[in-house]
Amino acid sequence: MKYRTVVMYMEIGCFVSCLCGWILVCSTLPTEYWTFSEVGSIVLTTSNYYSNLWKDCISDTTGVSDCKDYPSMLALPAFLHACRALAVCAVITGFFGGVLTLIGMKCTKIGGSEVANARVTFAGAITYLVSGFCGMITYSWWASKVITEFLDPNFRAQKFELGAAVFIGWGGSILLLSGGTVLSYFSGKEGLPSTSPKTPRRPATYATARTRRTYMLPASSSRVTLAPPLFYEGRKSRATRAPTKSSRAFSRDSFV
Repeated sequence: MKYRTVVMYMEIGCFVSCLCGWILVCSTLPTEYWTFSEVGSIVLTTSNYYSNLWKDCISDTTGVSDCKDYPSMLALPAFLHACRALAVCAVITGFFGGVLTLIGMKCTKIGGSEVANARVTFAGAITYLVSGFCGMITYSWWASKVITEFLDPNFRAQKFELGAAVFIGWGGSILLLSGGTVLSYFSGKEGLPSTSPKTPRRPATYATARTRRTYMLPASSSRVTLAPPLFYEGRKSRATRAPTKSSRAFSRDSFV
């Protein structure tokens, strides 16, 4: 099987994984069971309290249920505003990630060249990763707050437990992160090659080293110009001194 075919099937699998994760994250927004608490006030009547990012609800065993939206948006805590914003960002970025990935995959043949399609797929994978991180932060932050309040002995208000929506959101975020990571690896490997290829460097030799250090020096260098004059000057002095000693003549009267 060719490498292109393997990459194509890998892209399809990652796209399906990310799409399922995005659907799970979207399904948690209208779900009311982010937190729940069961209170038995009477023997035959049990009240269930549950809430999500948008409203609080209550129901009992008689079948009567009632939900109430939060009265004021400005009166809500900053924690709830942050969770809402992150959840909405997870949904929006997941949608655009699906569009970019669908355009850039090898099996669709919508874009231009292979490199351009790989870059579009890489952009979609990064968008999927952003969606997964936003969802993971939202559900982990919500779960941390609920668990902290439940285990705090000084917390006197109504204590809640984790609902099913938090676990569904965790599963969807994991699918988004895993699919986006694998997709970004394969598409980035093909669409983002190294722009400056390494050229082989010629190893330095003894001749080039001597040429650069000795023969390329300027004429005024002391190491090149001073040594030869001293050498020739010594030979000249010895040659001139020899004839003076041999040409000296002695007469007989000098010994008398």
